[in-house]
Amino acid sequence: MSNILVIYSSINGASGHSSQLAKDYVASLSGRSGVSVVERNLSSGELGHLSAEEMAAWMTPANTRTEEQEVLASQSDLLIEEVKAADEIVLAVPMYNFGIPSVLKAWFDRIARAGVTFRYTESGPVGLLEGKRVTIFATRGGMYQGTELDTQSQYLKHFLGFIGLTDVRFVYAEGLNMGEKSAEAALIQAKQKIVELIA
Repeated sequence: MSNILVIYSSINGASGHSSQLAKDYVASLSGRSGVSVVERNLSSGELGHLSAEEMAAWMTPANTRTEEQEVLASQSDLLIEEVKAADEIVLAVPMYNFGIPSVLKAWFDRIARAGVTFRYTESGPVGLLEGKRVTIFATRGGMYQGTELDTQSQYLKHFLGFIGLTDVRFVYAEGLNMGEKSAEAALIQAKQKIVELIA
């Protein structure tokens, strides 16, 4: 059995380019025997910004939490359980203003918890989510890969590595807002990369 967790973060939902590429990839994998897929669409708006009250709830021992704190902590608990259960995590990530969508940051904020997905040691933090693969579909309106403006890729690798996810691979589709021909070529190239990944 192989468990795949798919996280969509485009404000355009299922119609976003990153979502469509991720769906193509997952559809190719889900046809195989023993593959289970869990999808979470962050554009639904269910995750707001992290609050001080929510973080305090996590840091309160479970046996001393109030009912309100139990409710506040339950969302993060569920998201982390989904990550822990996954063998592969697929992230559909458009670039907005040189960064990641704010809804994806809200998801990151809830899966990074000291003592749960990483721990502090005398030699520094250690990620606890080892042995999983992450496949990222990164879509951009312009051309940024390999330049100093691509702060998104570095941030994603750094954050994921912090919680122990070091097996990370990217599929890029760039130049999507640079004309019809540019967009078409980028999507063809990305789809060819998908074929290579699942071969």
